[in-house]
Amino acid sequence: MKRIFPAVLISLPMVSLPVVAVSATGSVETMTATGSVERSLRPMARPAMISPPAGVELDLVAATVAQVTAALADVESAPRSSPTPPATAPSLAPQPAVAAIGEDSGSPARSLRPRIRPASLSLATPAAPPVEQATPQPVSNPAGFDRWVQGFRPRALSQGISPATFDRAFARAEFLPKVIELDRSQSEFTKTIGDYLSTAVSDTRVSNGRAAVARHKDALTRIEAQYGVDRDIVAAVWGMETNFGSYRGGNGVVSSLATLAFEGRRASFFETQLVDALKILDAGDTTPERMKGSWAGAMGHTQFMPSSYLEYAVDFTGDGRRDIWDDNPSDALASTANYLAKFGWIAGQPWGVEVRLPAGFDYAQADGRKKMPSDWAALGVRNVAGDPVPDFGSARILLPAGAKGVAFLVFKNFDVIRRYNPSDAYALGVGHLGDRIGGAGPFVAAWPQDERGLKRDERKELQALLGRKGHGAGTPDGIIGPNTQAAIRSFQSSVGLVPDGYASLTLLERLRR
Repeated sequence: MKRIFPAVLISLPMVSLPVVAVSATGSVETMTATGSVERSLRPMARPAMISPPAGVELDLVAATVAQVTAALADVESAPRSSPTPPATAPSLAPQPAVAAIGEDSGSPARSLRPRIRPASLSLATPAAPPVEQATPQPVSNPAGFDRWVQGFRPRALSQGISPATFDRAFARAEFLPKVIELDRSQSEFTKTIGDYLSTAVSDTRVSNGRAAVARHKDALTRIEAQYGVDRDIVAAVWGMETNFGSYRGGNGVVSSLATLAFEGRRASFFETQLVDALKILDAGDTTPERMKGSWAGAMGHTQFMPSSYLEYAVDFTGDGRRDIWDDNPSDALASTANYLAKFGWIAGQPWGVEVRLPAGFDYAQADGRKKMPSDWAALGVRNVAGDPVPDFGSARILLPAGAKGVAFLVFKNFDVIRRYNPSDAYALGVGHLGDRIGGAGPFVAAWPQDERGLKRDERKELQALLGRKGHGAGTPDGIIGPNTQAAIRSFQSSVGLVPDGYASLTLLERLRR
């Protein structure tokens, strides 16, 4: 991998990649090594599906759909970490209903970026199903919606929104039935981490990314110098989120958020986002007409949710506006770099390095524990060239597909990427895409191709079967966290299997005997 470095997408220290359950709306669930679902305050509420413009290749990363699902799902289920906004911001947990791939990496639990992305792309990732846009419907607003808007107005004004801003924003706002349809129809996918990455880091996306970096070389160079975040990683986030600005979402954000706040299922979360969107309009950064985004309210080139925008967006061009919607992506890319920097990005440190584990490796070591690379080298862990990995900082072993897949040493920057989207798969995607954009080649080791990822019900069944066989993993919840992984290792050891803690279909079938 190129300058060994961070990935914004899928982190998995020996994590069993859970199936990414992605909903039609793009909702996703993410699991972390601690067993909790992490939240991200970034553009969390992003639509699971965004339709790209005509002529644009639909290279949609499962992460996007997953994020939406994860973010939304998190809002409903406490354990799932919802996007944690800035210290003072409300926690944005709504993660799409997607089980994240290897979310058990022990990385930060919350992200203030657009939370609604696949928190957990555990193997069941939403590859790139055709995305849909909640195009305004030619129908009248239901009476209940109009009454809700009237009742919401005083609440918004009490939070500092000016009457003029509110009235202009809602002059053309409308109830969007398609948004509710997308929010409720969430299909579950069972794509493996290998399949997910083949889409997220396809040759076409790599080529497009290199071209985009070349076009915006000056801005990206200055952004890297100012924020200390690798420009290729910033570009990779851009590519994962909107395919380098090709499809940013065409829905009116006020209408989308008002529809979701009115619908009630996640009323509090979306009303908070709606108020924040109005604050953006009040500040004059954009207009209601230009404030476009996904069906879930994620905006701009790198899909920030309103709360994340207020906390991390910057005016890099110096025109007085933090314009992440403009065709010039400078403000959006700088805002992404600022976001990562605020969460502790370490300049010069790689997100991760592909490694080879020695014969007889003790897989119990791949449980999230951290050591300096030199200490791992003493145990026989080397990079794919056979050399010790430099001491960039403490690192942990990540096995997204268990003992049969690619192995990594991942560093703090990997966890920083996960703050943007708490999904190991997403972080791996961002990191690897960034490396490829910078000139690195594909991973050396291969991903297993013989089975799909587990669905949520199958993960719950696996947990229940472990308990019945005396390897308790707690109450079956479909989240493959550290407790479940420990139970899997215990069972694997008892029957003579490699104790890698990976929740696979083969393991489930063995438990069913």
